[in-house]
Amino acid sequence: MEILEKKCVKGSYKRLEALKNPTLMEFVAKYADLLNPDSIFVSTDSKEDEELIKKMAIEKGEEIPLNIKGHTIHFDGINDQGRDPKNTKFLFEHGIAPEGLNGIDRDEGLNEIYHKMRDIMKGRQMIVCFYALGPVGSPFYIPAVQLTDSYYVVHSENILYRKGYEGFKKARPTSFFKVVHGTGEVDERMASKNVAERRVYMDLKNDTVYSCNTQYAGQSVGFKKLALRLAIQKASREGWLAEHMFVMGVHGPKGRVSYFSGAYPSMCGKTSTAMVEGETIVGDDLAYLHNINGKVHAANVEKGIFGIIQDISEKSDPLIWDLLNKPGDVIFGNVLNVDGTPRWLGDGRPAPERGVNFSGEWTPDKLDSQGKKIDYAHKNARYSISLEKLKNCDKKLHDKKGVELKGIIYGGRDSDTWVPVFESFGWEHGVITMGAALESETTAATIGQEGNRVFNIMSNLEFLSISMAKYIENYLEFGKKLKKTPPIFGANYFQRTKDGKWLTGVKDKRVWLKWMELRANWDVQAINSPIGYIPKYEDLKRLFSEVLKKDYTLAEYNEQFMIRVNENIAKMDRITKVYQGVKGTPQAVFDHLDAQKKRLLELKSAKGDYVTPDKL
Repeated sequence: MEILEKKCVKGSYKRLEALKNPTLMEFVAKYADLLNPDSIFVSTDSKEDEELIKKMAIEKGEEIPLNIKGHTIHFDGINDQGRDPKNTKFLFEHGIAPEGLNGIDRDEGLNEIYHKMRDIMKGRQMIVCFYALGPVGSPFYIPAVQLTDSYYVVHSENILYRKGYEGFKKARPTSFFKVVHGTGEVDERMASKNVAERRVYMDLKNDTVYSCNTQYAGQSVGFKKLALRLAIQKASREGWLAEHMFVMGVHGPKGRVSYFSGAYPSMCGKTSTAMVEGETIVGDDLAYLHNINGKVHAANVEKGIFGIIQDISEKSDPLIWDLLNKPGDVIFGNVLNVDGTPRWLGDGRPAPERGVNFSGEWTPDKLDSQGKKIDYAHKNARYSISLEKLKNCDKKLHDKKGVELKGIIYGGRDSDTWVPVFESFGWEHGVITMGAALESETTAATIGQEGNRVFNIMSNLEFLSISMAKYIENYLEFGKKLKKTPPIFGANYFQRTKDGKWLTGVKDKRVWLKWMELRANWDVQAINSPIGYIPKYEDLKRLFSEVLKKDYTLAEYNEQFMIRVNENIAKMDRITKVYQGVKGTPQAVFDHLDAQKKRLLELKSAKGDYVTPDKL
């Protein structure tokens, strides 16, 4: 441990010693030797350390203060603005690589990453910081340690995650999630320069993430989606679920609060659902699901939001807008700085004429190296805020039991197949025909051809560290061990008429959530259809009146909840084809898909191609 005693700044070595954890000491010493920082600072849970990190982020130029007290802006390099799937790889033992995963031989990968990270912190300070994934002392708790040379990264993590030093000291864990991050050579704006050498490798054997030559938070804030991959592997071994899900409280009659988790692919309404007016939020992105006394309980892995800021305006997102415009700890990433005022795409204000962004000085006619116009803010520009500061933050955010789930929602984007809301026949049926069949329909703006359906199992496909077959198997086994399975719902806010008009309103999701809450508590009946249970007209009519103060016609109901038979059959065929190509897919998947197709064919034979609820 000589290297630690030599390089730790005053008091930091004692902070490590106080943890009485040889495994941790060996980990820090090993990478102190490899990374070769000039000094080491060990951060605790104290307010003083928190303030020091903020101060250093500004002093080193990683963040720039804005006009509102506590607000800062951070710029990543122009080519370091998002996740790098090509260079994000799993390290697998030789000859062992689950189907469909981007992997590299473990020994080869470690040799490469060690080579790229050797001396990467020379001339800089290494920060050792501790976090708790899930509430400390709860069944969900996973201790986590990050090594980094970026004060911006630590500042971000202090906003997004529960502090973990004292919990680590108490638990004295021999295993924990580890992240080793080196910014690499930086430019004059403190952004990573050598993005061609960017690598993000995950060692599932040792629960370790390696990240170098990047500062973009999705690749440097290791406990976001990188640790989700570690957690999926851990959950698979231990019999719980690590999910890309929000958790929210839906408020029912007489003060009742029913908690739901939800998985929605990008652009399918995930954030807008989690933040919907009148309800409370536990988490917007990541959840651990455990069997506690035979019931599903969920906890938010995080305590903050690292959200896409595009299109957030006073009108569309009043609660977030309020937080982004008042004093407090907020980091803006890759937006435009106009004399200390942050500007982003779709903020509802007149377009700016100048400012400073990730490309340097900006004007509307500025072009990139390919001759394309540079927007004043990046489409993936972000904000980091604390959930606790939101007016709609649920009081159970830090509950050690998590929250008991009354329902699970899988939301897709689909113009012509799924109805706006429906309930599965049971756990297996919901997991397979909703979660494992989740699709997101692309738009012309993003792909060039409208209507392409992108498959995304549980909205977690990009982050799986196990095969899809194993992932589904884990879900099915998890359900078998429950005394009480929560109902599973499908949601779709994107139905269109044949001439392209939206069939539902932006705020209608408030009604769908209220119906799910009532249904989960057995307060309303439903109509049996081939795809699951759909709402009755009289229940929705009442809810539209109570919640949105508007009339809801029978004609609207019939068009929205009509079973589009051929479209649903086509979906079953598409999903069946996907799983026919997945080695080891549980037979239950094909059984449920076949059974649903059979029910649809029977309906088609009896009632035709388009069947309104009154004909069911």
